[in-house]
Amino acid sequence: MSRTIVFTGGGSAGHVTGNLVLIPKCAQENWKIHYIGSEQGIERKLISDLKNVTYHPISTGKLRRYFSWNNVTDIFKVIRGIMQSFRLIRNIKPDVIFAKGGFVSVPVVIGAKLNRVPIIIHEPDLNVGLANKLTLPFSNIMTTTFQETAHKYEKQNAVYVGAILKEGFLSNNIRSLSSYTFASEKPVLLIMGGSQGAQRINAMVTKVLPELLERFYVIHICGKGKIEHSAAIKGYHCYEFVNDELPDLLALADIVVSRAGSSSIMELLTLQKPMLLIPHTNGGNRSGQLAQAQYFQQAGFADILLEEEMTEPNFLAAIEQLYENRINYRNAMKTYKHGGGADSIMDLIRVVSGQHMNKLLKDRF
Repeated sequence: MSRTIVFTGGGSAGHVTGNLVLIPKCAQENWKIHYIGSEQGIERKLISDLKNVTYHPISTGKLRRYFSWNNVTDIFKVIRGIMQSFRLIRNIKPDVIFAKGGFVSVPVVIGAKLNRVPIIIHEPDLNVGLANKLTLPFSNIMTTTFQETAHKYEKQNAVYVGAILKEGFLSNNIRSLSSYTFASEKPVLLIMGGSQGAQRINAMVTKVLPELLERFYVIHICGKGKIEHSAAIKGYHCYEFVNDELPDLLALADIVVSRAGSSSIMELLTLQKPMLLIPHTNGGNRSGQLAQAQYFQQAGFADILLEEEMTEPNFLAAIEQLYENRINYRNAMKTYKHGGGADSIMDLIRVVSGQHMNKLLKDRF
């Protein structure tokens, strides 16, 4: 009998990419797949090209930890989103909901709870985000990327699964260095600012690019609409945003400069890429980035450069130090034990949806 699943999550690419890994796995098992997301968010753009997924836009409001009059008006948007989600889920009749986080997941999870549909939420960060704090009481299971997060919320049915990684990150089918018109005499530096870009990192790269190019070939992912170099520069490749090419670019990189979003740093850890992390540090998931960067630094996986300390000399010195110590970072990352990630979540989806509930009960009782 065919099963039906509803995915949700959005607001940033990090709240969508995990779903993009799980959706093909569900398609291979002939699940009917629906996605509930925002009307204008990045999730709609990323999901719209998938032929086997039905997308349903709903009204959403942004969750803020600070005072803003928009919080008042957004309450009504969230209430409307809950009503829309309730009706959608009642009509779709899914066997399970999987929520990857972000503000759009809140009305969907509440709508699913009102319809008594089993719910799995995923927390990618070391510290649980606001959206998942709100949806955790309604969920059956919270899966986590970090073991420490699962331990902290063990009494609330948190389960450690590890990072949800794209199949391409574990594949050997990587294009050669020559595909990017690079020669082999210089190491490759990859600079990532996240799907929305990082203005301060981009500005710093612009200032020190001549110095960087003396030492490295530079690949720069700068964010949509933020390419500042109109002319081709030898040894420098700039992208607004990459999706399918990202495994290739990561494979090429000798060292990486990145924000400290969970999806990015777990991919870098899996591929054992030495990283200089420049985390967001103010508010919400931004303070969570600082905690994750500190966690990686303490484990010997990465080094940190805070934005308030990011002068031109400090930026160049930190990159040079990272490259000189790259072997130490790689050795430390080899000791990390990864969870089952996507495959573990698929097992839980089957169990929670009732496919293997009898086996679960037999194993436990």
